[in-house]
Amino acid sequence: MANIKKGDLVQVISGRSQARGGDRGKQGTVIEVLVAENRVVVQGVNFVTKHVRVGQTQRGSKTGGIETHEASIHVSNVALVDPETKKPTRVGFRTETVTKDGVQKTVRVRYAKKSGKDL
Repeated sequence: MANIKKGDLVQVISGRSQARGGDRGKQGTVIEVLVAENRVVVQGVNFVTKHVRVGQTQRGSKTGGIETHEASIHVSNVALVDPETKKPTRVGFRTETVTKDGVQKTVRVRYAKKSGKDL
């Protein structure tokens, strides 16, 4: 089961600090998860510039130029944000029994672990 999924709120925990032009400490939602490469794309984090060749659409308008968009970041460099405390936390899994259509099934459920300082 995946620790981080599409739509999760995550925080960047490594890299250059924001004071030095980096993204460490920024929070954003996960746009895309690249499972084969162990990478995620986070909204508002790790912007790159891409030079696109000038072309024409069928209506005649010109396309191209310099575009900026989010690039992927390794999954180990982000941490899930606890919805209660709004701070990065670790992820745990527990088994729960779910009753659906009269059938009991054991399912693994993801939850945000509490840090030692909060206890």
